[in-house]
Amino acid sequence: MLDQSTICAISTSPGSGAIAVIRLSGSEAVSITGKIFRSPNKTKKLEDQPANSLHFGQIVFNSEVIDEVVVALFRTPHSFTGEDIVEISCHGSVYIQQKILEILVENGARLARPGEFTQRAFLNGKMDLSQAEAVADVIASSSAAAHKLALNQMRGGFSKEINELRDQLLHFTAMVELELDFAEEDVEFADRTELRKLAEKVELLLRKLKNSFQLGNVIKNGIPVAIVGETNVGKSTLLNVLLNEDKAIVSEIHGTTRDVIEDVVNIHGTAFRFFDTAGIRETVDHIETLGIERTYHKLTEATMVLLVVDTQNPYPVVKGRIDKIRKRITNSQQLIIVANKIDVGKPETIEQLKKLKLGQNEKCVFIVAREKQNLEKLIDLMTHVVNTDLINQEDVIVSNARHYEILKNAHAAIERVLTGLKTGITGDFLSQDIRECLHYLGEITGEITTHEVLGHIFKNFCIGK
Repeated sequence: MLDQSTICAISTSPGSGAIAVIRLSGSEAVSITGKIFRSPNKTKKLEDQPANSLHFGQIVFNSEVIDEVVVALFRTPHSFTGEDIVEISCHGSVYIQQKILEILVENGARLARPGEFTQRAFLNGKMDLSQAEAVADVIASSSAAAHKLALNQMRGGFSKEINELRDQLLHFTAMVELELDFAEEDVEFADRTELRKLAEKVELLLRKLKNSFQLGNVIKNGIPVAIVGETNVGKSTLLNVLLNEDKAIVSEIHGTTRDVIEDVVNIHGTAFRFFDTAGIRETVDHIETLGIERTYHKLTEATMVLLVVDTQNPYPVVKGRIDKIRKRITNSQQLIIVANKIDVGKPETIEQLKKLKLGQNEKCVFIVAREKQNLEKLIDLMTHVVNTDLINQEDVIVSNARHYEILKNAHAAIERVLTGLKTGITGDFLSQDIRECLHYLGEITGEITTHEVLGHIFKNFCIGK
């Protein structure tokens, strides 16, 4: 049951700033604000003002002026939550923000829970559940690609795909179930050939959506990049120049990096999650050996591997290291061979590396990490792995783990439908599998949901959104 109380919260970031926004939503939002708002026009009442209007005035409590503010009014049903909304823009003093909140609560509002404004928008039919979840992703987006995906989902791109699938499946399951009512007459309302074509179409789309999660998850959380190589080849130096800070210890002593150092940085609109790993070498040091084992583990998690090699070493040594790493990664992973220290490297090693035959997902770049020489060339290669320009507004890419799990279940259900059609399964079992697929698709958009699911989703939102 929808809570009818009027809620309030600070909707801007915590702390001091030039301006802060305090938001109210509910049937009494305007009247509660009207109790503490004073316009320069003494006869002006906030409750009588039209929707989508701005009003300058003061917040007054017990004859004391708290602040000069601008109040924005939005009327039901044409607002974010579908209820009356008031947004008070005040000065960004923490004291002023908290004082206005305190006064609003004293006059009948209550403090909003995390995500409660967006939850009310969902419950009032202003957006479906997948769009509501995208609101949080838009706020949390740390790169151009993540922002583009979240915005597309918030605008209903994902929902449109899911709803079209549900509408088509609903028609066929209705026909199949109608057959059950006329079982004795042995009539067939649902054309099995058409149903098979539809099921194949649904299976293909669900598989495509499910498989897109790998890319979506990478874009949302940052491209995982493992920086690997032997000890003292310049891995930590490279990490530091990419992050533009001294994150890792740089030393001439071998084996100074014994654990995985991780950090995220936004480069040209793309988020990269870097792992600086322990140098790979033969060692009897137990702690260093554990670090090297973690290096190989991180290789399996990385979308991109930066293999740093020292061009001061003879070419056979460098080539041996490249071949060893090649054996430990898959064809789906990007390998960039970073030939470092070319200012002091062996000419024959550099020349042979330039002639090295590269695979489809392999690149080679020559740098001096310490001097940042050719660093932009390396960054260009890295950013081309996920080209945000290739992600169109119409592309539907799954980046939500909840959606991914549901899509896996829906895909398994539609595969059972296809198997049943091939084996001539009876209509009641066929209908059961179609309805199971429909159930899972409904969970994505919120047509089928529980209070427990809603609580889990919205508790991760920030307060005021």
